[in-house]
Amino acid sequence: MKLDQTKASARAPDDSSTEQKSEREGEAQEKSVSKRTRSRQTLVISLSIFAVAVGVRLLLWHDTRREVWAVQTVVAQDYRRVARILREGGLAAFLSKESPLSDPNNLGHPPGYSILLALLFSAFNESDALVQFFQIACDAAAAVLIFLIVAGLLPRSAAFMAGLLVALSPQFAWNSVLMLPDSLSVLPILLAVYFLSSAYRRPHLLKIVAAGALIGVSCWLRANAMLLAPFMTLAIPFLFKRGLRLCYCAALLGGTILIIAPLTLRNALVYGHFIPVSLGAGQTLLEGISEYDSEKRFDIPETDMGIMKWEAEMYNRPDYYGTLFNPDGVKRERMRLAHGLKIIGSHPIWFAGVMAQRGASMLRLERVRLISKEPPVSHSLELTQDAAPVWSNTPRELLATGTIAATQEAASVGLTTDEAALRLTGDNSKYGDQLLSAPITIKGNTDYLLTLPVKTKQGRMFIKVESAQRSTLYTDAIVETIEGKTPEEQPVKIIQLPFVSGSNVDQIRIHFANGASKPAPPSVEIGQARLYELGPASYVWTRYPRLMLRGVQKLFLTAFMLPLAIIGILLLVRAGRSRALLILLIVPAYFLCVQSATHTEYRYVLAVHYFLFSMSAVALVWLGGALWQLVRKARARL
Repeated sequence: MKLDQTKASARAPDDSSTEQKSEREGEAQEKSVSKRTRSRQTLVISLSIFAVAVGVRLLLWHDTRREVWAVQTVVAQDYRRVARILREGGLAAFLSKESPLSDPNNLGHPPGYSILLALLFSAFNESDALVQFFQIACDAAAAVLIFLIVAGLLPRSAAFMAGLLVALSPQFAWNSVLMLPDSLSVLPILLAVYFLSSAYRRPHLLKIVAAGALIGVSCWLRANAMLLAPFMTLAIPFLFKRGLRLCYCAALLGGTILIIAPLTLRNALVYGHFIPVSLGAGQTLLEGISEYDSEKRFDIPETDMGIMKWEAEMYNRPDYYGTLFNPDGVKRERMRLAHGLKIIGSHPIWFAGVMAQRGASMLRLERVRLISKEPPVSHSLELTQDAAPVWSNTPRELLATGTIAATQEAASVGLTTDEAALRLTGDNSKYGDQLLSAPITIKGNTDYLLTLPVKTKQGRMFIKVESAQRSTLYTDAIVETIEGKTPEEQPVKIIQLPFVSGSNVDQIRIHFANGASKPAPPSVEIGQARLYELGPASYVWTRYPRLMLRGVQKLFLTAFMLPLAIIGILLLVRAGRSRALLILLIVPAYFLCVQSATHTEYRYVLAVHYFLFSMSAVALVWLGGALWQLVRKARARL
């Protein structure tokens, strides 16, 4: 009995040890299962966000594929021209002083986008659609990246909402289908922030080097992020402990320099000057100053053509007119920078106010085209000689049967001397209707094409096709003058307005409206309008997702999103998430502080809104949670 008790007591510690080991193994297994579950959830959410983003962008591409060429046409053609030279001459053409690429006018933009086009064109011929699909995929990946960045710093619900906002955004969708590098240049910046965030959670030198290198990749596409790496080093002391800070700052800068250096060396070899990425800073600085010089105290032109003419007259060099960077491109850029900095030095308070105004303008969301409620025209717009219009209106008929909607005395409508065109001069309103055609009856679910010869003599005008009850906008176009031509020299353009009618028989009217022309109201001459029936419409089933997505996209307004972003920032400050806030706002802070010094456009600062949408997501999740609590309390009372 004593022996048995002794044996029992001897076995007890072993049993206890085995039990503890079993518990530890169970906990480890639970953690492993939890980790796998979380990874699966991350994958499912990422794929869902990617699918929504791709769907939104494909629908917009379907709507706009025939018209995006008209956006920044000259710039897009220049990228394509350089891509053709690279495709034919390869690396040798890029490095040769004898190549057409050695023309300094090619330094207006970094070569990264043209290199990408050359690679895509080499593999799949010159297909705009292929380039757009590639950009759509990259921009959809950017929505996933925002989700991953936020998920590493904040609750997953806020991360999912942030990714969803980016996926649905009409601003990002629109820029992703343009034949320009702006949306592509954002993806490396987002990856850089992702690696910085990852390094903050689990410090590793290679992550910081990767962040810097990715900023360099962005600079190959657009030069706007040139100073982002030095700016980002300001956050390093707040994110990492002593002993790592100096090393990480050097790694971040080194990664960027490593990627940019080959381009800088190539520029030195071909042009014989130190040009880190591209030229253009002086030009944009001067144009940015002129943009806010309402009194024209500094006598600086606002446009590229104006800058060329101004320099030709100032330096008595007629050969300066016509190009920005040839001849003497580097010299002229330095003179532009010196002139701009001189103005800033003599008017520092005024320029600080300009930077503040420009920074505030960056926070506004661009008013872009939303997904259409109706599917686009699927038939070819090429008309045969046998094609007969189902409706037409001569200028005289348009004047006789149309409705003059202008309200100001300054507006005038009449026929030209030969009655070949209707002359329409707008009133002083900003967007007011000027002339409406008589109602035109159309069939349901049918593709139509309206053609209209228009000569724009001054200003800008909208031409819209709307239902007679103004309940549906079918299609619209903007007509404006060509810079550098007199009113008499302006060409007559055949405006094509394709559209798909609704499911029922309808009546439409053609609207001519002011397009916020300044300083003078618009003045146009309109020829004979013709409406062609192209055939039955296709893809009519997309009306249902289109209607839903369009309704959501209408909420992407500054008046709605910006207050949400501010609320989100305040919530994170109150929650003590200062480091997460620092990581998420480092890129917006950079553009607000640095890009505000020069001329800017919305497409230059796209990266700002990816992160501001993250702040809006925080506010939406908080508001959703607060509303749910109120609902639960109300139910409890019942």
